[in-house]
Amino acid sequence: MPISGRASADIEAPIDVVWPVLQDVEQWADWQSTLGHVDTLARDADERVSRCEMQIDAGIQKIRLELAISYDAPSRMSWRREGGDLKHMEGSWQLEDLGGGRTRATYALEVDPGGILNLLINSSVEEKLRGTLVDARPAELKARVERG
Repeated sequence: MPISGRASADIEAPIDVVWPVLQDVEQWADWQSTLGHVDTLARDADERVSRCEMQIDAGIQKIRLELAISYDAPSRMSWRREGGDLKHMEGSWQLEDLGGGRTRATYALEVDPGGILNLLINSSVEEKLRGTLVDARPAELKARVERG
């Protein structure tokens, strides 16, 4: 059962303050509640993480993933599953300068668990996972940026 969605939050900080938090993939586990760890596997020419391994605590199971990450500074970053426990996963952050030192951050995620995980996911589990893995992300970013 695929899980997908998008969620947004308006952040009281300019885009040039929000972007560095997003592109610092190695620190994601510090502010994304479901991430257990992020390990860098490769870097791009700008020394940003381009491939990583991470562990996600989805509640029903801990999921290991390898992601390829791409950047379109300072407004978009995206990632896709390259290996790990899920059949398919891709996601993105999109930042929009609202003016007046404010930024809208939109998070999008598409996941197909595949295999045995599909058998564990019913509509109530899917709703809970969407809340944890999608809906919570922009608020977590907002909290991280606004507290400094």
